[in-house]
Amino acid sequence: MGTTKTEHFTEKQNELALLAKALGHPARIAILDYLSTVDTCICGDIVKELPLAQPTVSQHLKELKNAGLIKGTIEGNSICYCIDETALQHLNTYIAHISEGISKRKTCC
Repeated sequence: MGTTKTEHFTEKQNELALLAKALGHPARIAILDYLSTVDTCICGDIVKELPLAQPTVSQHLKELKNAGLIKGTIEGNSICYCIDETALQHLNTYIAHISEGISKRKTCC
């Protein structure tokens, strides 16, 4: 397997790719959808919402947290998760930038 050569891309491009990769699974989208409807959430609550085993949900939460899309705080024996608004702002800014570029073009394929 070849290397991705991430050093050839900007920090911003690598950061956005990491966010996009984390969003590349429907379970992670479902987790974000759920977290967007609650103030804070304990992992067990998320497991009840998804048709997945607890270890699988934990792995998806880990991926989202590593990408910076969610934050987690330890409260006793549980971890409460919430969406990190900063990461979402980066995605929104990027999508707006792409949309603006497209709207300025005269033709499309």
